[in-house]
Amino acid sequence: MALEKWNIDVVHSTVGFSVRHLMVSKVHGVFTQWTGSFEFDEQNPAQSQVEVSIDAASVDTRQPQRDAHLRSGDFFEVEKHPRILFKSTHVEPASNGQYKVAGDLTLRGVTRPVTLDVELGGRVTHPQMGERIGFSGKTTINRKEFGVSFNQVLDTGGLGLGEKVEIGIEIEATRAT
Repeated sequence: MALEKWNIDVVHSTVGFSVRHLMVSKVHGVFTQWTGSFEFDEQNPAQSQVEVSIDAASVDTRQPQRDAHLRSGDFFEVEKHPRILFKSTHVEPASNGQYKVAGDLTLRGVTRPVTLDVELGGRVTHPQMGERIGFSGKTTINRKEFGVSFNQVLDTGGLGLGEKVEIGIEIEATRAT
C-alpha cells in the first residue's frame, strides 16, 4: 500500500478526556467541534502524519457551569487561545496493529511533545459511506506543563484536581478524494 489520505469523520469520532476530581473520582469531557485529517501508510508508517484542530470553547462535561469555568483563564483561556492543535512529528509501529504517534500538542499557547498509543481498528467499505478506517488512541499529559495550574486545597489537605489528564480518541475516517 502507498500513502493514503483520509478525512476524519467527526460525526463518528470523539476526542475526550478525564481528570481526577476531589481525589475520589474522575470527571469526563469531550470536545464537540474539531477537524482533522491524516495520511497513513500501513507498510511504511514513518511516512504517515496527522493534524487535528480543536475548538477549545466546545468543551462539554455535561455541566454548563463547569464548562464555563473550563473556558476561563483558569483553564483553557479560550478568548486568547481558541484552538488546541496536534501535529504529528513521527509515527512508528509498536506491534501488530499498534503504533506510537509522536507529535506536538499546543494548548493555551504552549507546545509540548506528546506520544499517543494508537491501535488500528480496521477497514471497511460501506455501501453509502464509502471506504472507512478506524483508530483508537490514548495518552496522558500533565496539565501544569501547559500552564493549567488552577487548583483548590481541600479541607482534608488533598487537591481538588489531579495534574494528570487522560486523553482518549476514537477516529473513523473516510478516504479523501
